[in-house]
Amino acid sequence: MATKVVKFGGSSLADANQFIKVANIIKADPSRKYVVPSAPGKRSSKDTKVTDMLYACYDTAVRGGDFIPMFNEIKKRYTDIIDGLGLDISLDSEFETIKHSFMARAGRDYAASRGEYLNGKILSSYLGFAFVDAAEVIYFGENSKLDLEQTCRAVKERLDKVGNAVIPGFYGSMPNDTVKTFSRGGSDITGSIVAAAMNADLYENWTDVSGFLVCDPRIVPNPEPIQTITYHELRELAYMGAGVLHEEAIFPVRKAGIPINIKNTNKPDDPGTMIVEQAGCDDCKFTITGIAGHRGFAAITIEKDMMNSELGFGRKVLEVFENHGISFEHMPSGIDTMSIVVRLDELAECEEDVIKSLRDAVSPDKIEIDRDIALIAIVGRGMKSQRGTAARIFAALAHAKINVKMIDQGSSELNVIVGIGNEYFEAAIKAIYAIFVSERL
Repeated sequence: MATKVVKFGGSSLADANQFIKVANIIKADPSRKYVVPSAPGKRSSKDTKVTDMLYACYDTAVRGGDFIPMFNEIKKRYTDIIDGLGLDISLDSEFETIKHSFMARAGRDYAASRGEYLNGKILSSYLGFAFVDAAEVIYFGENSKLDLEQTCRAVKERLDKVGNAVIPGFYGSMPNDTVKTFSRGGSDITGSIVAAAMNADLYENWTDVSGFLVCDPRIVPNPEPIQTITYHELRELAYMGAGVLHEEAIFPVRKAGIPINIKNTNKPDDPGTMIVEQAGCDDCKFTITGIAGHRGFAAITIEKDMMNSELGFGRKVLEVFENHGISFEHMPSGIDTMSIVVRLDELAECEEDVIKSLRDAVSPDKIEIDRDIALIAIVGRGMKSQRGTAARIFAALAHAKINVKMIDQGSSELNVIVGIGNEYFEAAIKAIYAIFVSERL
Protein backbone atom coordinates (compact mmCIF):
# COMPACT_ATOMS: atom_id res chain seq x y z
CA MET A 1 0.00 0.00 0.00
CA ALA A 2 1.16 3.51 -0.75
CA THR A 3 2.35 5.72 2.10
CA LYS A 4 1.41 9.37 2.51
CA VAL A 5 2.62 11.91 5.01
CA VAL A 6 0.04 14.62 5.70
CA LYS A 7 0.74 17.98 7.31
CA PHE A 8 -2.08 20.25 8.49
CA GLY A 9 -1.58 23.98 9.04
CA GLY A 10 -2.86 26.10 11.90
CA SER A 11 -6.07 27.16 10.15
CA SER A 12 -6.87 23.48 9.56
CA LEU A 13 -6.65 22.78 13.31
CA ALA A 14 -7.95 26.03 14.79
CA ASP A 15 -10.95 24.51 16.60
CA ALA A 16 -12.93 21.30 17.12
CA ASN A 17 -14.87 21.63 13.87
CA GLN A 18 -11.62 21.84 11.92
CA PHE A 19 -10.27 18.80 13.80
CA ILE A 20 -13.29 16.84 12.62
CA LYS A 21 -12.62 17.82 9.00
CA VAL A 22 -8.99 16.75 9.39
CA ALA A 23 -9.96 13.40 10.90
CA ASN A 24 -12.40 12.73 8.05
CA ILE A 25 -9.68 13.47 5.50
CA ILE A 26 -7.22 11.12 7.19
CA LYS A 27 -9.73 8.31 7.65
CA ALA A 28 -10.85 8.57 4.02
CA ASP A 29 -7.47 7.25 2.85
CA PRO A 30 -5.69 4.46 4.81
CA SER A 31 -2.40 5.41 3.14
CA ARG A 32 -2.38 8.65 5.19
CA LYS A 33 -0.32 7.03 7.93
CA TYR A 34 1.80 9.86 9.35
CA VAL A 35 0.31 13.18 10.45
CA VAL A 36 2.18 16.41 11.22
CA PRO A 37 0.05 19.08 12.96
CA SER A 38 0.67 22.79 13.48
CA ALA A 39 -0.50 24.77 16.51
CA PRO A 40 -4.07 26.13 16.42
CA GLY A 41 -4.34 29.11 14.10
CA LYS A 42 -6.88 31.90 13.93
CA ARG A 43 -10.56 30.98 14.24
CA SER A 44 -11.51 34.34 12.71
CA SER A 45 -9.76 37.38 11.31
CA LYS A 46 -9.79 39.05 14.76
CA ASP A 47 -8.42 35.98 16.55
CA THR A 48 -4.81 35.35 17.64
CA LYS A 49 -2.70 32.34 16.72
CA VAL A 50 -1.76 30.15 19.68
CA THR A 51 1.94 30.45 18.78
CA ASP A 52 1.73 34.23 19.16
CA MET A 53 -0.14 33.80 22.44
CA LEU A 54 2.61 31.51 23.72
CA TYR A 55 5.36 33.97 22.78
CA ALA A 56 3.52 36.83 24.55
CA CYS A 57 2.78 34.70 27.60
CA TYR A 58 6.38 33.55 27.95
CA ASP A 59 7.78 37.07 27.49
CA THR A 60 5.48 38.30 30.25
CA ALA A 61 6.65 35.49 32.55
CA VAL A 62 10.31 36.30 31.89
CA ARG A 63 9.71 39.97 32.71
CA GLY A 64 8.21 38.93 36.03
CA GLY A 65 4.70 39.99 35.05
CA ASP A 66 1.44 38.22 35.81
CA PHE A 67 1.32 35.71 32.96
CA ILE A 68 -1.35 33.45 34.50
CA PRO A 69 -4.39 35.13 32.82
CA MET A 70 -2.73 34.74 29.42
CA PHE A 71 -1.70 31.21 30.29
CA ASN A 72 -5.27 30.29 31.23
CA GLU A 73 -6.53 31.75 27.97
CA ILE A 74 -4.16 29.45 26.06
CA LYS A 75 -5.28 26.50 28.17
CA LYS A 76 -8.91 27.30 27.36
CA ARG A 77 -8.19 27.14 23.61
CA TYR A 78 -7.17 23.51 24.01
CA THR A 79 -9.90 22.67 26.51
CA ASP A 80 -12.50 23.97 24.06
CA ILE A 81 -11.11 21.69 21.34
CA ILE A 82 -11.10 18.66 23.68
CA ASP A 83 -14.68 19.35 24.83
CA GLY A 84 -15.84 19.98 21.28
CA LEU A 85 -14.46 16.61 20.19
CA GLY A 86 -15.99 14.83 23.18
CA LEU A 87 -12.61 13.41 24.22
CA ASP A 88 -12.03 11.97 27.67
CA ILE A 89 -8.48 13.24 28.11
CA SER A 90 -6.82 15.87 30.26
CA LEU A 91 -3.79 18.02 29.52
CA ASP A 92 -3.57 19.36 33.08
CA SER A 93 -0.23 17.70 33.82
CA GLU A 94 1.25 19.00 30.56
CA PHE A 95 0.10 22.54 31.33
CA GLU A 96 1.51 22.33 34.84
CA THR A 97 4.89 21.35 33.39
CA ILE A 98 4.71 24.19 30.87
CA LYS A 99 3.84 26.74 33.58
CA HIS A 100 6.83 25.77 35.70
CA SER A 101 9.08 25.74 32.61
CA PHE A 102 7.98 29.29 31.78
CA MET A 103 8.84 30.39 35.31
CA ALA A 104 12.23 28.67 34.99
CA ARG A 105 12.89 30.49 31.69
CA ALA A 106 13.05 27.40 29.48
CA GLY A 107 13.36 29.60 26.39
CA ARG A 108 11.17 31.11 23.67
CA ASP A 109 11.73 28.11 21.42
CA TYR A 110 10.36 25.81 24.11
CA ALA A 111 7.40 28.13 24.67
CA ALA A 112 6.45 28.32 21.01
CA SER A 113 6.87 24.58 20.46
CA ARG A 114 4.19 23.76 23.02
CA GLY A 115 1.51 24.83 20.55
CA GLU A 116 2.31 21.95 18.20
CA TYR A 117 3.08 19.58 21.07
CA LEU A 118 -0.34 20.01 22.69
CA ASN A 119 -2.21 19.92 19.39
CA GLY A 120 -0.38 16.70 18.54
CA LYS A 121 -1.48 15.16 21.84
CA ILE A 122 -5.13 15.94 21.11
CA LEU A 123 -5.01 14.83 17.48
CA SER A 124 -3.29 11.52 18.28
CA SER A 125 -5.95 10.76 20.88
CA TYR A 126 -8.79 11.68 18.50
CA LEU A 127 -7.38 9.56 15.66
CA GLY A 128 -6.20 6.68 17.82
CA PHE A 129 -2.67 7.10 16.40
CA ALA A 130 0.58 6.88 18.35
CA PHE A 131 2.09 10.17 19.56
CA VAL A 132 5.78 10.71 18.78
CA ASP A 133 7.36 13.79 20.36
CA ALA A 134 9.37 15.59 17.67
CA ALA A 135 12.05 16.41 20.26
CA GLU A 136 12.86 12.70 20.38
CA VAL A 137 13.44 12.27 16.64
CA ILE A 138 14.22 15.68 15.07
CA TYR A 139 17.84 16.60 15.81
CA PHE A 140 19.76 19.86 15.47
CA GLY A 141 23.56 19.99 15.65
CA GLU A 142 25.74 22.25 17.79
CA ASN A 143 25.54 24.86 15.01
CA SER A 144 21.73 24.92 15.41
CA LYS A 145 21.31 23.47 11.91
CA LEU A 146 19.18 20.41 11.24
CA ASP A 147 21.09 17.12 11.23
CA LEU A 148 19.07 15.58 8.43
CA GLU A 149 20.93 12.26 8.28
CA GLN A 150 20.62 11.52 11.99
CA THR A 151 17.03 12.77 12.02
CA CYS A 152 15.91 10.56 9.14
CA ARG A 153 17.42 7.50 10.83
CA ALA A 154 15.68 8.29 14.11
CA VAL A 155 12.31 9.04 12.46
CA LYS A 156 12.32 5.81 10.46
CA GLU A 157 13.40 3.67 13.40
CA ARG A 158 10.64 5.07 15.63
CA LEU A 159 7.82 5.11 13.08
CA ASP A 160 8.57 1.60 11.84
CA LYS A 161 7.81 0.42 15.40
CA VAL A 162 4.62 2.36 16.08
CA GLY A 163 2.71 2.30 12.78
CA ASN A 164 0.29 5.19 12.25
CA ALA A 165 1.53 8.21 14.16
CA VAL A 166 1.19 11.94 14.89
CA ILE A 167 4.48 13.88 14.98
CA PRO A 168 4.16 17.57 15.98
CA GLY A 169 5.72 20.02 13.56
CA PHE A 170 7.96 23.05 14.01
CA TYR A 171 10.50 21.81 16.56
CA GLY A 172 13.19 19.33 17.51
CA SER A 173 16.00 19.15 20.04
CA MET A 174 19.58 20.33 20.46
CA PRO A 175 22.42 18.04 21.62
CA ASN A 176 21.86 19.29 25.19
CA ASP A 177 18.18 18.24 24.96
CA THR A 178 16.82 21.78 24.87
CA VAL A 179 14.04 22.44 22.41
CA LYS A 180 14.92 24.14 19.13
CA THR A 181 12.34 25.43 16.63
CA PHE A 182 12.51 25.97 12.90
CA SER A 183 11.62 29.42 11.58
CA ARG A 184 7.91 30.33 11.47
CA GLY A 185 6.01 27.95 9.22
CA GLY A 186 8.49 25.21 10.08
CA SER A 187 5.85 22.49 10.39
CA ASP A 188 6.17 22.26 6.59
CA ILE A 189 9.78 21.23 7.12
CA THR A 190 8.87 18.57 9.67
CA GLY A 191 6.38 17.05 7.26
CA SER A 192 8.97 17.01 4.51
CA ILE A 193 11.52 15.33 6.79
CA VAL A 194 9.06 12.62 7.81
CA ALA A 195 8.12 12.01 4.17
CA ALA A 196 11.78 11.66 3.19
CA ALA A 197 12.61 9.40 6.16
CA MET A 198 9.72 7.04 5.42
CA ASN A 199 10.25 7.16 1.65
CA ALA A 200 6.63 8.22 1.23
CA ASP A 201 4.90 8.12 -2.12
CA LEU A 202 3.37 11.56 -1.55
CA TYR A 203 3.63 14.45 0.90
CA GLU A 204 0.25 16.19 1.28
CA ASN A 205 0.38 19.69 2.73
CA TRP A 206 -3.10 20.74 3.83
CA THR A 207 -3.86 24.43 4.30
CA ASP A 208 -6.73 26.88 3.75
CA VAL A 209 -6.18 27.43 0.03
CA SER A 210 -6.54 25.05 -2.90
CA GLY A 211 -2.90 25.12 -3.89
CA PHE A 212 -0.77 27.83 -5.42
CA LEU A 213 -2.37 30.61 -7.45
CA VAL A 214 -0.83 32.21 -10.53
CA CYS A 215 -0.50 35.49 -8.64
CA ASP A 216 -1.45 37.23 -5.39
CA PRO A 217 -5.28 37.24 -4.98
CA ARG A 218 -4.96 40.55 -3.12
CA ILE A 219 -3.87 42.09 -6.42
CA VAL A 220 -5.82 40.06 -9.00
CA PRO A 221 -9.24 38.83 -7.77
CA ASN A 222 -9.72 35.05 -8.09
CA PRO A 223 -6.55 34.25 -10.04
CA GLU A 224 -6.27 30.88 -11.73
CA PRO A 225 -4.84 27.99 -9.69
CA ILE A 226 -1.57 26.33 -10.69
CA GLN A 227 -2.18 22.67 -11.43
CA THR A 228 1.44 21.50 -11.63
CA ILE A 229 4.65 23.28 -10.69
CA THR A 230 8.24 22.07 -10.62
CA TYR A 231 10.52 22.45 -7.61
CA HIS A 232 12.64 24.89 -9.63
CA GLU A 233 9.65 27.07 -10.50
CA LEU A 234 8.48 26.99 -6.90
CA ARG A 235 11.90 28.10 -5.69
CA GLU A 236 11.88 31.06 -8.10
CA LEU A 237 8.40 32.17 -7.02
CA ALA A 238 9.03 31.62 -3.31
CA TYR A 239 12.18 33.73 -3.51
CA MET A 240 10.11 36.60 -4.92
CA GLY A 241 7.48 36.39 -2.21
CA ALA A 242 4.89 33.79 -3.24
CA GLY A 243 4.15 31.79 -0.11
CA VAL A 244 2.05 28.73 0.61
CA LEU A 245 4.82 26.32 1.53
CA HIS A 246 7.92 27.04 3.63
CA GLU A 247 10.70 27.07 1.01
CA GLU A 248 13.07 25.01 3.19
CA ALA A 249 10.47 22.23 3.10
CA ILE A 250 11.30 21.58 -0.54
CA PHE A 251 14.74 20.13 -0.06
CA PRO A 252 14.24 16.88 1.92
CA VAL A 253 11.48 15.63 -0.39
CA ARG A 254 13.15 16.89 -3.55
CA LYS A 255 16.28 14.94 -2.69
CA ALA A 256 14.15 11.83 -2.14
CA GLY A 257 12.13 12.37 -5.34
CA ILE A 258 8.81 12.69 -3.48
CA PRO A 259 6.08 14.92 -4.96
CA ILE A 260 4.13 17.40 -2.82
CA ASN A 261 0.40 18.05 -3.13
CA ILE A 262 -0.89 21.34 -1.70
CA LYS A 263 -4.52 20.73 -0.66
CA ASN A 264 -7.39 22.64 0.96
CA THR A 265 -8.77 21.24 4.22
CA ASN A 266 -12.06 23.06 3.66
CA LYS A 267 -12.36 21.83 0.04
CA PRO A 268 -10.74 18.38 0.13
CA ASP A 269 -12.06 17.39 -3.31
CA ASP A 270 -10.18 20.22 -5.05
CA PRO A 271 -7.12 18.80 -6.84
CA GLY A 272 -4.78 21.43 -5.42
CA THR A 273 -1.27 21.94 -6.80
CA MET A 274 1.19 19.14 -7.49
CA ILE A 275 4.86 20.02 -6.94
CA VAL A 276 7.16 17.70 -8.89
CA GLU A 277 10.81 17.41 -9.90
CA GLN A 278 10.14 17.54 -13.63
CA ALA A 279 7.16 18.35 -15.83
CA GLY A 280 6.80 18.86 -19.55
CA CYS A 281 5.83 22.06 -21.28
CA ASP A 282 2.89 20.34 -22.95
CA ASP A 283 0.97 20.10 -19.64
CA CYS A 284 1.14 23.86 -19.00
CA LYS A 285 -2.28 25.48 -19.10
CA PHE A 286 -0.65 28.85 -19.75
CA THR A 287 2.71 30.00 -21.07
CA ILE A 288 3.61 31.16 -17.57
CA THR A 289 3.28 29.26 -14.29
CA GLY A 290 3.22 32.16 -11.87
CA ILE A 291 3.91 35.84 -11.16
CA ALA A 292 5.42 37.17 -7.93
CA GLY A 293 7.35 40.21 -6.81
CA HIS A 294 8.51 42.67 -4.18
CA ARG A 295 8.73 46.42 -3.77
CA GLY A 296 11.62 48.20 -2.10
CA PHE A 297 14.74 47.71 -4.20
CA ALA A 298 17.46 50.13 -5.30
CA ALA A 299 19.80 50.05 -8.29
CA ILE A 300 23.32 51.48 -8.06
CA THR A 301 24.51 52.15 -11.61
CA ILE A 302 28.23 52.54 -12.18
CA GLU A 303 29.53 54.10 -15.40
CA LYS A 304 33.14 53.94 -16.54
CA ASP A 305 34.62 54.01 -20.03
CA MET A 306 36.28 50.72 -21.03
CA MET A 307 35.21 48.94 -17.85
CA ASN A 308 34.73 45.78 -19.92
CA SER A 309 38.49 45.59 -20.54
CA GLU A 310 39.47 46.30 -16.93
CA LEU A 311 40.38 42.96 -15.37
CA GLY A 312 38.69 42.31 -12.02
CA PHE A 313 36.29 45.26 -12.27
CA GLY A 314 33.18 43.26 -11.39
CA ARG A 315 34.93 41.45 -8.54
CA LYS A 316 36.02 44.74 -6.98
CA VAL A 317 32.50 46.14 -7.18
CA LEU A 318 30.90 43.10 -5.60
CA GLU A 319 33.54 43.01 -2.86
CA VAL A 320 32.38 46.45 -1.76
CA PHE A 321 28.86 45.15 -1.20
CA GLU A 322 30.16 41.99 0.46
CA ASN A 323 32.29 44.03 2.86
CA HIS A 324 29.22 46.04 3.88
CA GLY A 325 27.10 42.91 4.40
CA ILE A 326 24.81 43.58 1.42
CA SER A 327 23.78 40.75 -0.91
CA PHE A 328 22.92 41.69 -4.48
CA GLU A 329 19.74 40.54 -6.19
CA HIS A 330 20.57 41.14 -9.86
CA MET A 331 23.38 42.65 -11.91
CA PRO A 332 22.35 43.80 -15.39
CA SER A 333 25.25 45.37 -17.29
CA GLY A 334 26.43 46.91 -20.53
CA ILE A 335 29.87 47.58 -22.03
CA ASP A 336 30.52 50.69 -19.94
CA THR A 337 27.80 50.36 -17.28
CA MET A 338 27.00 47.99 -14.46
CA SER A 339 23.92 48.09 -12.23
CA ILE A 340 23.77 46.35 -8.86
CA VAL A 341 20.23 45.77 -7.60
CA VAL A 342 19.97 45.45 -3.81
CA ARG A 343 17.29 45.69 -1.15
CA LEU A 344 16.78 49.33 -0.24
CA ASP A 345 16.57 48.72 3.51
CA GLU A 346 20.01 47.04 3.46
CA LEU A 347 21.56 49.88 1.46
CA ALA A 348 19.98 52.70 3.49
CA GLU A 349 22.02 51.87 6.59
CA CYS A 350 25.38 52.41 4.88
CA GLU A 351 24.70 54.17 1.58
CA GLU A 352 27.35 56.87 1.92
CA ASP A 353 30.03 54.37 2.93
CA VAL A 354 29.13 52.12 -0.04
CA ILE A 355 29.41 54.99 -2.53
CA LYS A 356 32.74 56.11 -1.08
CA SER A 357 34.07 52.54 -1.17
CA LEU A 358 32.99 52.12 -4.80
CA ARG A 359 34.79 55.31 -5.78
CA ASP A 360 37.93 54.14 -4.01
CA ALA A 361 37.75 50.64 -5.48
CA VAL A 362 37.06 51.29 -9.18
CA SER A 363 37.29 55.07 -9.78
CA PRO A 364 34.03 55.28 -11.75
CA ASP A 365 33.16 58.16 -14.08
CA LYS A 366 29.68 58.36 -12.58
CA ILE A 367 27.48 56.64 -9.94
CA GLU A 368 23.71 56.96 -9.85
CA ILE A 369 21.20 55.46 -7.40
CA ASP A 370 17.59 54.70 -8.26
CA ARG A 371 15.72 54.09 -5.00
CA ASP A 372 12.35 53.46 -6.61
CA ILE A 373 12.35 49.90 -7.95
CA ALA A 374 9.97 46.99 -7.64
CA LEU A 375 10.94 43.61 -9.08
CA ILE A 376 8.46 41.23 -10.68
CA ALA A 377 9.34 37.66 -11.64
CA ILE A 378 7.43 35.93 -14.43
CA VAL A 379 8.15 32.21 -14.08
CA GLY A 380 7.24 29.24 -16.23
CA ARG A 381 8.74 26.25 -18.01
CA GLY A 382 6.26 26.91 -20.82
CA MET A 383 8.26 29.99 -21.86
CA LYS A 384 10.92 27.75 -23.38
CA SER A 385 8.59 26.57 -26.12
CA GLN A 386 6.87 29.90 -26.78
CA ARG A 387 8.47 32.60 -28.89
CA GLY A 388 8.05 36.26 -28.04
CA THR A 389 7.44 35.91 -24.29
CA ALA A 390 9.58 38.94 -23.43
CA ALA A 391 7.93 40.93 -26.20
CA ARG A 392 4.50 40.16 -24.77
CA ILE A 393 5.64 41.27 -21.32
CA PHE A 394 6.89 44.58 -22.74
CA ALA A 395 3.70 45.00 -24.75
CA ALA A 396 1.51 44.44 -21.67
CA LEU A 397 3.49 46.97 -19.64
CA ALA A 398 3.61 49.50 -22.47
CA HIS A 399 -0.17 49.23 -22.92
CA ALA A 400 -0.53 49.95 -19.19
CA LYS A 401 1.85 52.93 -19.63
CA ILE A 402 4.46 51.44 -17.32
CA ASN A 403 8.12 52.10 -18.02
CA VAL A 404 10.52 49.17 -17.66
CA LYS A 405 13.67 50.17 -15.75
CA MET A 406 15.38 46.78 -15.89
CA ILE A 407 15.02 43.34 -17.43
CA ASP A 408 16.91 40.17 -16.56
CA GLN A 409 16.31 36.77 -18.13
CA GLY A 410 17.98 33.61 -16.88
CA SER A 411 19.78 31.37 -19.36
CA SER A 412 17.42 28.52 -18.42
CA GLU A 413 14.54 30.53 -19.94
CA LEU A 414 12.55 29.66 -16.83
CA ASN A 415 12.05 33.21 -15.61
CA VAL A 416 12.06 36.84 -16.66
CA ILE A 417 12.51 39.57 -14.05
CA VAL A 418 11.49 43.14 -14.75
CA GLY A 419 12.18 46.25 -12.69
CA ILE A 420 9.59 49.03 -12.56
CA GLY A 421 8.72 51.96 -10.32
CA ASN A 422 7.26 50.98 -6.94
CA GLU A 423 4.00 52.81 -7.63
CA TYR A 424 3.31 50.63 -10.68
CA PHE A 425 3.81 47.31 -8.88
CA GLU A 426 0.18 46.17 -8.71
CA ALA A 427 -0.73 47.61 -12.13
CA ALA A 428 2.18 45.72 -13.70
CA ILE A 429 1.13 42.39 -12.18
CA LYS A 430 -2.44 42.92 -13.38
CA ALA A 431 -1.23 43.76 -16.90
CA ILE A 432 1.06 40.71 -17.12
CA TYR A 433 -1.64 38.42 -15.71
CA ALA A 434 -4.14 39.76 -18.23
CA ILE A 435 -2.00 39.13 -21.30
CA PHE A 436 -0.83 35.65 -20.30
CA VAL A 437 -3.85 34.29 -18.42
CA SER A 438 -7.09 36.28 -18.75
CA GLU A 439 -6.84 36.52 -22.54
CA ARG A 440 -6.28 32.74 -22.77
CA LEU A 441 -9.38 31.74 -20.82
